[in-house]
Amino acid sequence: MITKKTKYALKALSKLAQYPEDSSILSSDLAQAGNIPPKFLEFILNSLRKGGVLQSRIGKGGGYRFALHPNKITIARVVRILEGDFSPLQCMSEYTPNVCEEGNDPTCCGIHIVMADLKRSIASVLENTTLADLIEHEDSAHRRQLSIIDYNI
Repeated sequence: MITKKTKYALKALSKLAQYPEDSSILSSDLAQAGNIPPKFLEFILNSLRKGGVLQSRIGKGGGYRFALHPNKITIARVVRILEGDFSPLQCMSEYTPNVCEEGNDPTCCGIHIVMADLKRSIASVLENTTLADLIEHEDSAHRRQLSIIDYNI
């Protein structure tokens, strides 16, 4: 499960994409547009800046802007910057040794084998979905919702 940090990041990035490409947007404006706590968002945006997703400028005309086009920013990149490795089991993490707490051999552990398949599937979806895709999915859902006619008699 992703944390609010990543959810807020994706929400803020979606809002940022609505502005003209060459403009810098204040974090306070993004916080207000996305209904995100401003201090928390500033921390998130700074992490994304350090991760190469955003650029920032201080002073008049300052704020945040994309360092990369939204079609070059994968959801996996955002998740890794903010959450680290996504692993369904501790023994599968890239940051810890591949050792099971119970002492099981991961190559023979059924749970490990199934979770490895799950990790590959999740990674595939996240690596192959960009911020631009996420925005398009959201826009399509809104268009479908607006075209639904609710008849009540």
